[in-house]
Amino acid sequence: MKMSHREDKETSKNDQQFVWPWMGVIANIKTEVKDGRYVGESGTKIRQELEKKGFNPVRVQALWNSRGHSGLAVVEFNKDWVGFCNAIAFEKSYEIERRGKRDFYVSRDRGDKLFGWLAYDDDYYSKGILGDHLRKKGHLRTLSNKKAEEQRQRSMLVADLQKTLEIESSRLMEMESKYEKTKHSLDNLVIQKDEMLRAHNEEIRKMQQNARDHLAKIYLEHDKVTQHLQAQKHELRQQEEELELREFQNEGKRAKLRHDKEMVERAFLEQQKANNNFLRLAEDQKREKEKLHRKIIELERELDDKQSLELDIERLRGARQVMKHMEDDDDADLKEKMKQIEESLEAKEEPSPVLTVQHWRTNDELQDARKELIKTFQNNTSRAQIWVKRMGELDSKPFLIAAKRKFAAKEANVMAVTLCSEWENLLRDPGWYPFKGITEGENRKEIIDEEDEKLKALKDEYGEEVFKAVSKALEEMNEYNGSGRYTVPELWHSREGRRASLKEGVAYLLKLWKPQKKKN
Repeated sequence: MKMSHREDKETSKNDQQFVWPWMGVIANIKTEVKDGRYVGESGTKIRQELEKKGFNPVRVQALWNSRGHSGLAVVEFNKDWVGFCNAIAFEKSYEIERRGKRDFYVSRDRGDKLFGWLAYDDDYYSKGILGDHLRKKGHLRTLSNKKAEEQRQRSMLVADLQKTLEIESSRLMEMESKYEKTKHSLDNLVIQKDEMLRAHNEEIRKMQQNARDHLAKIYLEHDKVTQHLQAQKHELRQQEEELELREFQNEGKRAKLRHDKEMVERAFLEQQKANNNFLRLAEDQKREKEKLHRKIIELERELDDKQSLELDIERLRGARQVMKHMEDDDDADLKEKMKQIEESLEAKEEPSPVLTVQHWRTNDELQDARKELIKTFQNNTSRAQIWVKRMGELDSKPFLIAAKRKFAAKEANVMAVTLCSEWENLLRDPGWYPFKGITEGENRKEIIDEEDEKLKALKDEYGEEVFKAVSKALEEMNEYNGSGRYTVPELWHSREGRRASLKEGVAYLLKLWKPQKKKN
């Protein structure tokens, strides 16, 4: 039987020897001379181009000899049939473009085009760098041999699987026999277990019923105890609230008693200091008071003289007016009398330099006397009728009350002292001037600017009383020492809340001095 042309061609290809692992040849790679050696494209760049065409090469290795790049490269494909198909497609792509193996060898003008083909036995046995590389990296194999080898491997694999199947079947039969025995034994155990479980469940049911009955009894007793405890708890809470209320009231009373005691002790100590000062300064004060009394009598006499002089002036002015209305008369005596009255009036209205100097001296002496009184009453407390108040001094009590309202008891005192100290420093700062001017009639005066940012923040955070304390200190500071911004001592009437006169200070000093004099 004759074979067809296709079958002959297929048999011829099956008997043709290929280099395995499947390899292809790239020829006519462009090279150039650098530093005396030939250089050309690397295998990596060629592999990337072949991957873009879908040939999936494993690697591309350029062939180098002693003179450098040979212009040849070997393309390696996978060892399986997929790799063979990629190698065949690689060869066909170059043959279609007339850049196959035959074209490479018969072409006289190759240009810059690359040529490629699949490596066969003639390439394998060729002399030169290509043959050496193919013999080193692979060996020849026909497709028939490859198929026969794979067929043998599959036959061996099937035989091994058949043998393994027989062994596993024997083991399975043995395991089925053991399974039947084990199953029978387990069935007996399950029956026994069910009987034991039934008996156990019955016992558990009885125990649970007894436990429920016992728990119900305990619950009833617990409910009674709970109600009794809740009643006791309510009663104890009421007692606790009453005790807390009493404790709060007692604490308030104790705080008031402590405060009163401290005030009494402080007043007693200050009174002792005042008594000691009075005893020590008694004689000096006596002399000063006598001198002051004499000065007051002298001033009163001068005041009487001044008032008498003013009456004489008014009387003479009246007489002059009367004389003016009588000017039409030709009485020469009347005109002469008019002239005398005017001369007397001019003499009385002319200020006396002696009286002016005496007035200045009297004012200086009165100011010195007031300063001495301030020194004398410096140790008096605000509970005394006449005492020395430092105008512009900040009252710390509102700060303490606000701190106790805002902070914990342990922190209140510290925070009050800190806050009060900060505002005392701010009061002495000339750069801070929280005043605004207003006009009342023809007069213009300055008042506290309540819209000042610092004062407004203080009022919002610590309340009205602290704001009033700072405002009062500011007003006093501005009145007594607006430029210097420091406190000024002033003789003060505590009961009426005003500046005490010199006469009131002397009178109160004499009142205190008389009992001390009787004791001595």
